[in-house]
Amino acid sequence: MRPFMMLIFFFTLCILYPAHAATISGRVVGVHDGDTLTLLTAEKRQVKIRLAEIDTPESAQPYGARAKQALSDLVFAQDVLVDVQDIDRYGRTVGRVSVHGTDVNAALVAAGAAWVYRQYAKDPRLFALEAEARAAQRGLWALPEAQRTPPWEWRREKREGGTQASRAGRPAAAPPAHTSGFSCDGKTTCGQMTSCGEAQYHLQQCGNSRLDRDGDGVPCESLCR
Repeated sequence: MRPFMMLIFFFTLCILYPAHAATISGRVVGVHDGDTLTLLTAEKRQVKIRLAEIDTPESAQPYGARAKQALSDLVFAQDVLVDVQDIDRYGRTVGRVSVHGTDVNAALVAAGAAWVYRQYAKDPRLFALEAEARAAQRGLWALPEAQRTPPWEWRREKREGGTQASRAGRPAAAPPAHTSGFSCDGKTTCGQMTSCGEAQYHLQQCGNSRLDRDGDGVPCESLCR
């Protein structure tokens, strides 16, 4: 009876904790944008994968097509391993992808093809890689500042612009360019920030994750709450 009970215990763990222990392997058969791909498993099951902790420019944004190409160059038609973290609201499997021992998520950040997704990032190494890419002006960091809108901000501006246009009965305006006048000038603490806008700039544009210690995407709660 003991082996049987151990088997039952094992399957119970698999049911209770699938996201924490699961890995998926297979061949990449589709790349949809810079952070989403389709995997074909050995069982001939297609799984849509959203790369965890990073966010790449949308297709309509500057560098969107090049970010997609960067992901494709790394993984298309390759056998990859996915360390599953979550299932998102669209039903996509969210995880860290590796190919031949290379961390694809980190490689995209290091190449300047992706932002660290502040709201969801857990790996502090990603922020260091982003800072290095920015300093070297690799990838999207070579674009003019007005074209380096974080994808999550771009999507929000599109949603808000679409809602306002719908109410007013007129076409949505283009997302506004960053004209804040702030710069990555070495400020590192909330006490050095003069406003919520400056804190958001240093978090999103300068990669100063210290301003968002709880990782909820809101820097310096004393200023931004």
